[in-house]
Amino acid sequence: MQVHRNIDMLPRFKNAVITIGTFDGVHKGHQQLIGRILQLSKEINGESVLITFDPHPRAVINPNDQSLRLLSTTEEKIKLLDSFHVDHLVIVPFTKEFSMLPARDYVEKFLAEKFHPAIIVIGYNHHFGHHRDGNIELLRNLSAQFYFRIEEIPKQMVDEIEVSSTRIRIALQEGDVSTASHLLGHKYSLTGKVVKGNQLGRKLGFPTANISVEDRFKLIPADGVYVVKVFVKDDWKNGVMNIGYRPTVNGTHRTIEVYIFDFTGDLYDQEINVEFVEFIREERKFETLDLMVEEIRRDEQTARRILQMN
Repeated sequence: MQVHRNIDMLPRFKNAVITIGTFDGVHKGHQQLIGRILQLSKEINGESVLITFDPHPRAVINPNDQSLRLLSTTEEKIKLLDSFHVDHLVIVPFTKEFSMLPARDYVEKFLAEKFHPAIIVIGYNHHFGHHRDGNIELLRNLSAQFYFRIEEIPKQMVDEIEVSSTRIRIALQEGDVSTASHLLGHKYSLTGKVVKGNQLGRKLGFPTANISVEDRFKLIPADGVYVVKVFVKDDWKNGVMNIGYRPTVNGTHRTIEVYIFDFTGDLYDQEINVEFVEFIREERKFETLDLMVEEIRRDEQTARRILQMN
């Protein structure tokens, strides 16, 4: 998959079959749509082109909205989309200026001029342009002028995609990573840099990597202890992750810590990827550190059993 970030330096696509969206999480609903553009591009001997935006349009149009939570960062999205063999991914820099583009100019100067599409695959409720006044009817009206045809994503499929995105977010906010993974069609994951903590885990015999997630919009699952798989040093390792405030040691801010089984080494300043396998338990305060250590041992045993079955 070729990734393009500069829309002024795009190649001349061959019989481009394009679709447009945020594709947050690249879940099962999105995967059906991706499958369709791949099929159509093969039928017309063309290229599949997926168009997305960075940053997320809501973050630009409503910068004071703190409710936005994303299932995938742009880099995570690239990795997910690459596995589906789309020919081209175009990441459009979304700016205030771009959001002000009139709907007809969006079609003429953006879609037609930059992509020369043969087919545009789009949902019945897709809106674009300033004030979101462009829609599928405008595209149909302009299709003959700009030599493309429209394939409409059925209402049921669009609704299913919207429901899936909402349901995935709800599941993660409830700690239900199993349901989220089922709807996504892959394990939910997060990527972050290992930063220094207070090194208490090392003193207790369970050295943890403290993870800092830079994207403030990335959805972090509910507080608790999870079975995870960690991609580190070019290999997958097993582990347990704690998300929360560490009440036993009177923590004052939310942290993400992962204990990687059977691993030794320095990970500071390295980027690691973590996949969530299953929720084990809620975070809780223990009367003593010894009781907390006993519980961590039980968590490890539980996690190893679960991982043997996965």
